[in-house]
Order: sequence, then structure tokens, then C-alpha cells
Amino acid sequence: MDNIYIEIAKLLEKNQSGILAILIDVKGHSPRKAGTKMLVLPTGMCIGTIGGGKLEKEVISKALAVLKSGKPLTENFSLCENRDVEHSELAIVYFEPIIPNPQLYIFGAGHVGREIGRYANEVGFNVRFIDPRPHIFEEFDTTFAQCITMEYEEALEKIEFEKSDYVVISTPSHQTDTFLTHKLAKHGLTYLGVLASKHKAQQIRENGIKNNLLSPEEAQNIDMPMGVPINTQTPREIAISVVARLIDIKNNKTLK
Repeated sequence: MDNIYIEIAKLLEKNQSGILAILIDVKGHSPRKAGTKMLVLPTGMCIGTIGGGKLEKEVISKALAVLKSGKPLTENFSLCENRDVEHSELAIVYFEPIIPNPQLYIFGAGHVGREIGRYANEVGFNVRFIDPRPHIFEEFDTTFAQCITMEYEEALEKIEFEKSDYVVISTPSHQTDTFLTHKLAKHGLTYLGVLASKHKAQQIRENGIKNNLLSPEEAQNIDMPMGVPINTQTPREIAISVVARLIDIKNNKTLK
């Protein structure tokens, strides 16, 4: 039988999710023993089996529901075919969501962007820098991240953003920041933050709404000036405030 944990590692390496279903106890007759594991993929396909039949079908259905919620669950399943009869034959299954590290895209690998990436990587984000400047990635250690040398507009066309993604905008151009913000706000991202002063943030919001590039709700959902409101001065201090915001959103999203 396939090694479930090797398959889980493959999923995480591909940044894909799944549900580990573990048969933790059996009261009555079952073709599989306690400790049997099955990995359920988002498509409903399985690696391994907990015995097939009605039980496995119900476990797969419940696993897909658990994947949507992102919350671990222990559930009892009847081993009796006749649900109208009093019974004590149960299979107890524990469901553990396999959730990959969230993706953080950083547009602009300047002093603040690179510090955000460094700290974000240390707390469990997969970091991808996007910057068209050819030598920018030679200025700092990039071994913790994927570096994409590409024009920002081209990156918007080529990258398939997911709703679970996080994006930080910190380019050296006010015009580019505005363009990226208006475009990325349409993706319904988990997080979109912009390195901006209060004045710049107000301009981006008002310009977007005035020109029908942002809805009021989209404008409100953009974190700018990004980060938690603490008195920051250096790039590292700004990065700490931003990553604190990312941590808060990530943990509230997965633990609620």
C-alpha cells in the first residue's frame, strides 16, 4: 500500500491540499482495523482505503466537507446497513485537514519587500518575489524564496492567483502601486496590502472608486497603509508590522 505520509509530503510540495482520514476505533465488525489511514484528495479520489463500501463513501463525503471548513473533526459512522435498528456498531474516524503553507506574492523586492519576505518565510509562508529589475535579486539572500524577474503587468497576466493567496505591493513607483492595487483587488485575495502613506492610500482608494476600478467594498478590504499600526521607521520594523498582520489573518482564517 502507498505510504500515506510520503503522499502527504508530495501534496505539500505541490502546494495542494487534502484530508487525512484515520480510523481511530471500531466497535463491531469492520474489514479494517483501528489505525488504518486514507488520504482524500479535493477531487474525491483516495489514496489508501478504510474498507470500501458504505463506510468509505460516507467518509469521503465528510472529508470533503472538512476540507472546506479547514477544521479537524472526529465523527462516528454506523456500520449497520439498517439505520432504523438500534445498534452499537460504529467506526470512529478522525479527519485532519492537510493545508499547504499560504502563498505570499511580493511585488517589489526593495528594502521593505525583502524584509517582509524574510520574516514571512520564517513563520510559514511560501514567498515569491516579483520584480523586473535584473540585478535586484543579487542584493540579498534569496534562498528562502522563489524570485521572478518579470514586468509587473506581465506577471498579472501569467500568474493564476488563488483566493487563498496573500499579496504585498511595495514597488518603487506610485503609478505601478496604483495599477497593481486596482487590478489585484478584483481577485478576492485573502490579503492584499500596499506599502503607502495615509495620503497615498487615500489617493489610490478615491481614484479607484471615482474611475470605477474599485468598488467601495474592494477599496475597504485593501490593507493600506499595510501592517499593524505601530510606530515604525526602518524597513525591518515596517516588515515586522506587516508580517504581524499576515500572521493574524492566517491564524484567524484557519483556527476559527
